[in-house]
Amino acid sequence: LPGYLARPEGPGPFPVVIVVNEIFGLHAYIQDVCRRLAKQGYAALAPGYFARAGDPAVMTDFPEIMAVVRATPYAQVMADTGAALTWLDAQPWADVSRAGITGFCWGGTVVWMACAAHDFKAGAAWYGRLVAPAQNGEADRPWPVDIAGDLRCPVLGLYGEADQGIPLDSVEQMRAALTAAGRT
Repeated sequence: LPGYLARPEGPGPFPVVIVVNEIFGLHAYIQDVCRRLAKQGYAALAPGYFARAGDPAVMTDFPEIMAVVRATPYAQVMADTGAALTWLDAQPWADVSRAGITGFCWGGTVVWMACAAHDFKAGAAWYGRLVAPAQNGEADRPWPVDIAGDLRCPVLGLYGEADQGIPLDSVEQMRAALTAAGRT
């Protein structure tokens, strides 16, 4: 699996952050996020989650981009996240016992799911979908609202009140699921 890695100079070991892109792939902004995290002392890895289906970073046609995203199933994304952690664990400069994950939009959803599936210390989800969309092509997969009780670490969810892409009612559904699961 290809990816983009940025890390501080020196032997480490450095805490790690997995950076999860949105639907547009490993473009310049995601790479810059990795570099900025490296300047703060983290080894930052952005896995190329869409590599098997295409490279949305070079695409401009939205339906073409969405075809790549739809060809990247949830189970594969969780396995790729685990593989990224395993690879980092084998690097002498990485300390996966201090691993975090952050992601944007599509990647924000991945953050929630990965924090239930893997051993992260913390996650930061930037406006990821929390509940299944009305027209869902992945009916058999769970969504963050479904795994609230399975979270293994704190997750900071960053959502905009006026964001129509992630409606506030879905944020409230997630808040209720977290409360019901005894999570604060």
